[in-house]
Amino acid sequence: MKLVTLLFAFANVAWAQAFSHSFLVMPALFSDNMVLQQKSNVPVWGKALPGERVVVKATWGAAAATIVKSDSSWEVHLKTVKAGGPFKLRVFVGDTAIVYKNVMLGEVWLCSGQSNMEIPLEGWPPQYPIRNSAEEIRDANYPDIRLFHVARDFSSDPQSNCVGSWNECSPNAVASFSAVGYFFGRELYEKLHVPIGLIMSVWGGTKIQPWISARYLSELPDYRPIAQKIANGAGLIAAQKMWIHTHPVINTAKRNPDSMYVGLNFGDASLSEKNYDDSTWKTMKLPVYWQMTSAGMFNGAVWFRKKVRIPKSWVGSALVLHLGPIDDMDETWVDGTKVGGYLTTGYYADPRVYDVPAEIVTDTSLTIAVRVLDIGGFGGIWGDGVKMKINPKSDTAQTIPLSGDWKYMPVAEYVNSKFYVYGPDGDFYKRPRLPFVFDYDSPTVLFNGMIAPIIPYHIRGVIWYQGESNSGAPSDYNNYKYLFPLLIKNWRADWMEGNFPFYWVQIAPFNYGPTAKSYVVRAAQLKTLSVPNTGMAVTLDIGTVNNIHPPDKQDVGHRLALWALDKTYGERLFYSGPLYRSMSVKGNKAIVSFKYVDGGLVYKPLNGSSNFIIAGKDSNFFEAEVKVVGKTLVVYSQNVRHPVAVRYAWGNTEEATLFNKAGLPASTFRTDDWPQ
Repeated sequence: MKLVTLLFAFANVAWAQAFSHSFLVMPALFSDNMVLQQKSNVPVWGKALPGERVVVKATWGAAAATIVKSDSSWEVHLKTVKAGGPFKLRVFVGDTAIVYKNVMLGEVWLCSGQSNMEIPLEGWPPQYPIRNSAEEIRDANYPDIRLFHVARDFSSDPQSNCVGSWNECSPNAVASFSAVGYFFGRELYEKLHVPIGLIMSVWGGTKIQPWISARYLSELPDYRPIAQKIANGAGLIAAQKMWIHTHPVINTAKRNPDSMYVGLNFGDASLSEKNYDDSTWKTMKLPVYWQMTSAGMFNGAVWFRKKVRIPKSWVGSALVLHLGPIDDMDETWVDGTKVGGYLTTGYYADPRVYDVPAEIVTDTSLTIAVRVLDIGGFGGIWGDGVKMKINPKSDTAQTIPLSGDWKYMPVAEYVNSKFYVYGPDGDFYKRPRLPFVFDYDSPTVLFNGMIAPIIPYHIRGVIWYQGESNSGAPSDYNNYKYLFPLLIKNWRADWMEGNFPFYWVQIAPFNYGPTAKSYVVRAAQLKTLSVPNTGMAVTLDIGTVNNIHPPDKQDVGHRLALWALDKTYGERLFYSGPLYRSMSVKGNKAIVSFKYVDGGLVYKPLNGSSNFIIAGKDSNFFEAEVKVVGKTLVVYSQNVRHPVAVRYAWGNTEEATLFNKAGLPASTFRTDDWPQ
């Protein structure tokens, strides 16, 4: 198989034809245990030698054949019957055959987005647990639910394959799979009694722009230049990638999951020593994410060193070292002695506080050395500089600040679960530079690396959970109302399966900080319901304002499943909370009406607040009083004589106070179009 892949990577068909036997390369999406969409014509495709005849046969009675095209590609459409299995699928090319076993026919859904879709059933403890995780994993024996996890990859051009395989849902398999995806799929399985296939294509901390193709993103003038730069810079990007791949590699995917980042050898052991010569190293002011400095956008391993002068009175005393949070992991030494470290994920926001034993404090010069491992997003020693300090354990009033200049040296780069080892001699600085930012969060790159490879695998629909990363900058949250419908249009057009169902989660309340406007993203998500065959699960009542990854993923999956069961599968269910329809004015009162008022409205003030605000023509908003009258809401304030606008949950941390009698919360909404 490695030889076959190499042949097609170089597209040297003439050379390939010199071999006496046939070749067949299939996408990773075709494997044992896969689920194919029932009662449809599913595409089956791959690579083979031009002119060869390909025959595909299934044990449910379907068959199809074609001739391989001149570019080595082929595709057939195979008619599937009603849900069931297990079946076998056979692909024949000349004297080569591949047989896929334990194939099921059922319902296939794509689960995509950022970290709230990515967070696995086992959570990211201790900071980001999943409610009842241990019990949920223990009980997850559903062999007719099948899971496929698309490995992380980003690319300047659309890829034709990905890394991954189908697995039966078991406690072992589901622990690392999307919690939201699993709870959604489990409810479909329990209600529909058919096999369920879930494809997980996610990357935490990403904006929506990387998930849209260059063709469609270029429809928006703001993004056309960078999309074109990335597309036109494919040669430069390939050169950088080739240079990176010339270095020794440590594949963490092949290591024990319980000790994946322990004992990594980058040839850098001497960098922790007190007298190591770091005079040629560059300088970085900490705390900071290194991606925000001249070091550039990359993930990997970076050493930081700082020499500190302490008073003579501290010599021979136990000290306490405070470094603040480190993203993602670290090992820390003082004068060559290891004093602490975190080598498992999930602690990137935890402050590092390490005891320095008295016996290693032997003179007035200390050398602090920290090796930081960053495996995604931003990385480094970050946080509040005031909290970076060292002090005697016996006297916390005496402190020496540690923020400011530190020496640093990148020793490895992390790409797709692999560390490429540069070592301590500065080879990183020979890395080819690009004239534009190119990383996992660049526009178009995740569509190219993680969506294009699974097209045209037949899916019933998509569930999506993303938007948090678009809440911080005005260009991101103001453009979300254009970007999100564009993504849906893009994916539906490329799959060529019509307006398949697209259901998403409206992002939950969270304290993003004073400059963020997640409520504008929530409003854009509400507005996107105007796109046909879409639905939205509201989470204003199940968020955690101080935790961006709320532990209740069961209700998220359930609310997504309600939309699918009713709108896609014809069940008669209450699937949505109240959604704003219209507003009228009577005197000093605004009368607000809603869709999906199932059984009536329920108003529950929270901590004495209605979470409704109201304004007149002067655009000055005031906290509003609220009364339920039938299926409408009466909103008013003594400060507003002539209401013009009402807004609900219009803030980053505002939570639900309005529900229907089905217990589902109303969405954030605004009745006006004034600036935020």
